[in-house]
Amino acid sequence: MNAQNTEKKPVIKRETKNRIRVDFDRTPLKDRLKARFLNFYFLSRIVIWIFRLVLMVGISYIVLYPFLTKIAGSVMAPEDFVDVTVRLIPKHFTLDIYRAIASELGYWAAFRNTFLLSLISAVIQTMICALIGYGFAKFKFKGRNIIFLLVILTMIIPHQTMQLSMFMEFRYFDILGLVRLFKGGGIEIFGHNIKNIGSVSEIVDETTGEVIREAKAGWFAGFFEKLNILKFKQPDGTKGDTLRLFKYYIERRGQMVEKYRYSFEFTQNGVNLTNTYIPMVLLSLGGLGFKNGLYIFLFRQFFRGIPDELEESAYIDGSGTFRTFVQIILPLSIPMLITVFLFSFCWQWTDEFYTNLFFPSDTVNMLVKLVGKIPNSLKTDYAGQELYYSAIRNTCGLMIIFPLVIIYAFLQRFLVQGIEQSGLAN
Repeated sequence: MNAQNTEKKPVIKRETKNRIRVDFDRTPLKDRLKARFLNFYFLSRIVIWIFRLVLMVGISYIVLYPFLTKIAGSVMAPEDFVDVTVRLIPKHFTLDIYRAIASELGYWAAFRNTFLLSLISAVIQTMICALIGYGFAKFKFKGRNIIFLLVILTMIIPHQTMQLSMFMEFRYFDILGLVRLFKGGGIEIFGHNIKNIGSVSEIVDETTGEVIREAKAGWFAGFFEKLNILKFKQPDGTKGDTLRLFKYYIERRGQMVEKYRYSFEFTQNGVNLTNTYIPMVLLSLGGLGFKNGLYIFLFRQFFRGIPDELEESAYIDGSGTFRTFVQIILPLSIPMLITVFLFSFCWQWTDEFYTNLFFPSDTVNMLVKLVGKIPNSLKTDYAGQELYYSAIRNTCGLMIIFPLVIIYAFLQRFLVQGIEQSGLAN
């Protein structure tokens, strides 16, 4: 027995410092395959793997099928929409819809305007929300929880409830009444204008109809009227109330017509800032832009996870609060900065509420305004009109989201990493 056991022990063929080679008695291949694959554990793993594969394929099909149909419809000719044999593969492949949208609807001009607005808003919102979130996370002051609660409320209150007030605020924009003052409108205090002090209204006799007492201007009316200094040079050389910036020319009926990118009308009621980027820039600088409450919350959660010892050591070395934030905190929060930047850029890119609110006219073309428009060259009255028009509208949507898909393909790693580090994944 001892001799047999000794023979069955593995024999060490070679022994070195880094490797030991052992020669085992090999079991036949058939027995080893049977022991490995013909058991309940292996069969259960196969069944689970097949179930997961079928589930993932089914979910992917449900998610991707609408996009595949829209992409297929965007490259179909009009006759394909009335052909019952055409499903996803067109018989007459064409890019006429893309060409018409790009040339007739001004896609590239809308792309440029939307890109500039989204980029400016995203950069400002990222930096401002990072600063605000850092203050909530690392500094203790009275009323901190109440103020943070108000920040959270901005995520809950519907934007439609503030629609009219925001529009009127930027339609007649005035800071501390300075525009009214320098347009000769006086100074209002508690609803009363100093300009009207000492003014007399006319009194008419009801029996004879004669004016007994005529209206007279107030004591300070002449002084305030001389303060009307907000005058700007007009194209004809005169001075007026409109400030025009960024001149360009367009051809109209064979003649070059002078146009201006932005025109600001100064009146005693304020400045008209609609159809410009200024409203979104001002809201972003004040931390009140689109979804800013969520961005502040993300930064607050992220900064709370940074050890206080890093800041304390910086303070000991003589670094100030702002320098510590810029040189130590921001480099550690690059994934979160990229995450918030992507959120802000993408949501502003496809935003309809603020875009339609602050750009009420069609003088500034934006991407979200292209949806629903039909190029003149594609208008038709044949049997498949509704299907064809639906494909055109879907193509507009595809051309809007294509840049976002490209951005996400390259930056999805930072997006996932930032969400994980913010604590939302838990």
